[in-house]
Amino acid sequence: MSTKPAWFKSSYSGTHGGDCVEVATPKARVLVRDSKLELRGGSPRLTLTRPAWATFIAELRASSPERPF
Repeated sequence: MSTKPAWFKSSYSGTHGGDCVEVATPKARVLVRDSKLELRGGSPRLTLTRPAWATFIAELRASSPERPF
């Protein structure tokens, strides 16, 4: 029996459409999807290890000092 992941919307995603990134964190993975595409019948998902996700977020923070996470 598989359990559906609990998705949450990025705090940087707007409420008026636009960019809508959702993340779920089941077990040792981090899943990322585009919620706009999900509403249209399915969205490709990225599956990352937690260390890879941490590296990704660290790189975003380093490259965007005016908009810290």
